[in-house]
Amino acid sequence: MSTSGSEIRLSVVIPVFNEEPGLGQLFERLYAALDALRIRYEVIFVDDGSSDRSPAILRDQFARRPDVTRVILLAHNAGQHMAIMAAFTRSRGTYVVTLDADLQNPPEEISRVLAALDEGADYVGTVRRRRRDIWWRRKASQFLNRVREKTTRIYITDQGCMLRGYHRTVVEAIRRCNEVSTYIPALGYVFAQRPVEIDVDHAERLAGESKYSLYRLVRLNFDLMTGFSVAPLQVFSMAGLLTAIASLGFVVLLAVRRLVVGAEVEGVFTLFAVAFFLIGVLLLGLGVLGEYIGRIYEQVRQRPRYTIAAVLEDGGGMESGPPIECAHRREGAE
Repeated sequence: MSTSGSEIRLSVVIPVFNEEPGLGQLFERLYAALDALRIRYEVIFVDDGSSDRSPAILRDQFARRPDVTRVILLAHNAGQHMAIMAAFTRSRGTYVVTLDADLQNPPEEISRVLAALDEGADYVGTVRRRRRDIWWRRKASQFLNRVREKTTRIYITDQGCMLRGYHRTVVEAIRRCNEVSTYIPALGYVFAQRPVEIDVDHAERLAGESKYSLYRLVRLNFDLMTGFSVAPLQVFSMAGLLTAIASLGFVVLLAVRRLVVGAEVEGVFTLFAVAFFLIGVLLLGLGVLGEYIGRIYEQVRQRPRYTIAAVLEDGGGMESGPPIECAHRREGAE
């Protein structure tokens, strides 16, 4: 199905990182599902610095379906969301749908996301029915979701599901953002005027292993909280104030006790416990403050967010040595 000569209605963006074992099945199911929609579409694969044969497999797929396939090869691993941002800058569809390459979200569900966009939504989040993840990932996600909602007021029920739909207006707003580190679905939610969520099917990963460990999930939520809210700083400020008041009251209590009871050595361990507690609170506060300072440090360096090694697209062959996306140069360069 050619996309030339008319408006492209749908762009499907798929970041790829070391997904060699499952790409063949992804191609088979994805193109069948999209062809069945009978609309003008394009598929943009972004290889995020894979170390396996994923780039070669993507090149072969481009050779098979150059009319609807575009491939962006990043020079280095930039992370899932920067890979999606690289695709957003080159997408042409009225609607943009993001999809993971591991087939845990069936490509056949794209039609339901598209239907929600057609009904007037400008951001479509998805919630996985009968999640097939292991139990600790589900529990960790539930806990981190509650923390994020309380601190950022961003209500995303299932932040781990990357099957999401965006209207072109939301995509353009996201493209104008200059953050070095960000979370694409949260930005979409912030800029959307009519966000909705729908339930979608979820399957077990057919090949390979998940790229998100517990540590990376925690890091993602730290980025979310520090990138979209100053609540952690405010919470720590209140905790520091309450701790200072409690400590002052404890000092007064100890002074009165010394005057009434006299000197005693039994309380030395209590003092140690209080001192260690206060040191712990101080270190926690320094850690929270460090998160914000670290984000500022990354931003002011103005280093490239990602580097494109090559772009494969119909009509232009292979574009190599293309532009470097820099956090504070994007609007001037486009």
